[in-house]
Amino acid sequence: MSAQIVIDTLDFVSNTRTLHGKIILKDCMRLKDYLYDNQGKLKYKISGVLDKNDKSILQVIINGEIPLHCQRCLGKLTYLLNIQREILLAENENELSHLDEIETIDGILADSNLDILELIEDEIILSLPISPRHRENECSAQEFTDSNPIGEKNPFVALAKLKKHTKII
Repeated sequence: MSAQIVIDTLDFVSNTRTLHGKIILKDCMRLKDYLYDNQGKLKYKISGVLDKNDKSILQVIINGEIPLHCQRCLGKLTYLLNIQREILLAENENELSHLDEIETIDGILADSNLDILELIEDEIILSLPISPRHRENECSAQEFTDSNPIGEKNPFVALAKLKKHTKII
């Protein structure tokens, strides 16, 4: 298991610090339910900067590949991550509630003990597709649809025949 990395977000930004490294998917406990298996590593870089209005920002970059379940064939789908986010740090709850009203800005409450692994997991989970699938020509589920062309063996053919003969009153 990787060592826990915790930062004081406002101090991190005011000193324009940068963290970078790799995380092992085995260490991402909240992410494991989304994964086909927990093999692999991801690269990350987190930088603290001030924007043009002197607001504290965390720039988060996460790159790598993660194995997901294809929702068509339930096989392994290698999903490419290329996350680049800017997260505005709110200094209090009131400021955070104003940020929530602006859809184009991601914000979190400034924290003196922000766990970097949790932040990275949050960003990965938020970036995942709702229903990951292989492309049609790459999915093994295509074999099942090709082997049963529309015809006599298709169960919906019988329903279509019933629909034609049934009158709606």
